[in-house]
Amino acid sequence: MGIPPLACPPHGTVHAADALAPLRSGSWFRGLPADMRAALLEGGTMRRLEPGQVLFQRGDPFDGLYAVIAGAVLVHAHDAGGKAALLGLLEAGAWFGEICLFDGLLRTHDARAATRAALWHVPRARLDAMLAAQPAWWREFGKLLAGKTREAFRYVEEAQLLPPLARTARRLAAIARSYGDTPAAAEDPARQPQRSIHLPQEQLAQMLGLSRQTVNHALRELEARGLLRLRYADIELLDLSTLETLT
Repeated sequence: MGIPPLACPPHGTVHAADALAPLRSGSWFRGLPADMRAALLEGGTMRRLEPGQVLFQRGDPFDGLYAVIAGAVLVHAHDAGGKAALLGLLEAGAWFGEICLFDGLLRTHDARAATRAALWHVPRARLDAMLAAQPAWWREFGKLLAGKTREAFRYVEEAQLLPPLARTARRLAAIARSYGDTPAAAEDPARQPQRSIHLPQEQLAQMLGLSRQTVNHALRELEARGLLRLRYADIELLDLSTLETLT
């Protein structure tokens, strides 16, 4: 594909030979028909973002589907008074932006780079051509959207039923699991790697709708239980299975 080496700290360096490996690792992409996988890879181009750079904003026209190759992207919204709601942190392997594919309306939220990031962009025109030629592929995109919808319902339920400790643990696990689009290596518990999430406590608190003090207390408790380790700029998750089932 002619992709030069790409450095995206704090997540390491991605070289030309394996630059698109994160796209192939997610469970949604790996479950696609082989010709659909090929079409998404052949029909896309790489985009690079600097930390804080906006990818799109609420109200922008739909310009296609994105996937994170390296780095991380924040999905958020603002009200008229400037108050922000942080909705998610998307890391390597996560596909996003599919809502507008179905209704053809404007972007529902803002997306900006949390770190230096590389994204795979499949333009709207390419998607339209793919689906006109292969209408059965709509079902596959529907699965991607349905997975996000299930996650959204689960967060609403957790916000009403679970204490802050469990909510914090489960959201960290969800980020590590790419919000349900689990990387291949993480599906086998014996091969489950330790995961580090680059997310300031202020942003995690905003995502959960909790105070920073409450989230800090929850993180310290989870660290005391041996489920994670707090570092200067990262949260290292040591036991994903326990974190995502904590009550």
